[in-house]
Amino acid sequence: MKKLINDPSAYVDEMLDGLVAAQPSLRRDGTAGRVVRRAAGIRPGKVGIASGGGSGHLPLFTGYVGPGLLDTCAIGNVFEGPNAASCMDAIRLADGGRGVLRLYGNYGGDRMNFDMAGEMLEDEGVETTTVLGTDDIASGTPDDIGRRRGVAGIVYAYKAAGASAEAGADLGEVTRVAAKAVAATRTIGVALAPCRLPAAREPSFTLGDDEIEMGMGIHGEPGIWRDKLKPADAIADEMVDRLLADLPAPDGRVSVLVNGLGATPLEELFILYRRVAERLGSLGLSIHRPLVGNFVTSMEMAGASISLFHLDDELAALLDAPAECPFWRVG
Repeated sequence: MKKLINDPSAYVDEMLDGLVAAQPSLRRDGTAGRVVRRAAGIRPGKVGIASGGGSGHLPLFTGYVGPGLLDTCAIGNVFEGPNAASCMDAIRLADGGRGVLRLYGNYGGDRMNFDMAGEMLEDEGVETTTVLGTDDIASGTPDDIGRRRGVAGIVYAYKAAGASAEAGADLGEVTRVAAKAVAATRTIGVALAPCRLPAAREPSFTLGDDEIEMGMGIHGEPGIWRDKLKPADAIADEMVDRLLADLPAPDGRVSVLVNGLGATPLEELFILYRRVAERLGSLGLSIHRPLVGNFVTSMEMAGASISLFHLDDELAALLDAPAECPFWRVG
């Protein structure tokens, strides 16, 4: 695998420099420069939303900083969570005087450092709450959702919580909305080929040229099964069946996110979406505001994930509310 890089140790910082140079709405901040925030800063009196995670997943995490979405984001090295100091910086920079929601994926290092940051900031009078993304159905059973990882479906929680905060809701209400969005979202992925970290000599995992792995995580975590490559329709059918078996659509409305993991062409994502739309339509489910593209990647991993966001009137309105970031605009 070839990469357009200089020194692997400078990968994240050079990427962040380029990101903010290309996007005037963003600024680098924090003691170590590992926080991305809105250029305009936090609006006084608005509940702040801070997120964070490892690099290597753009547009996640830093790409979702903007009106109607996140206020700040702490970023770590590739596939490594941000350190506690950067988490503290992100929370401080998101504090407009009404508290901060910490909204991030359910990974051990992220939990440890964000929890530590929140406890330390209590002494400064900063009120925080936490909601964890847990949408990956391949990483835990329905009876043990606390083990599930947060993957592409977390963007729906960003959108719902961001809309609530932008409308002036208090911290308790923004937290409730974020938790409701997480509970209404389910995701499963399929990997076709691995990625390689900038400083690594070997890929993060191996797959045969004719193999796929259902349920693999965005860092190469083991999935549900590994088998020979199947037609796109068969893969989409199984993914939809697994998602609806885990959480049926109670109100008959869903938003669908067909997400590329980094190296899969958009054409193939639309082939998947075509089948997903057919299947959901045959089940009497209507699709509201579908999303197709690269929303949460894993370097140059080939593959895709499908997320279903089960909607009621409240969540549909929050999804429709205006929002803007470098990689996603609504309204």
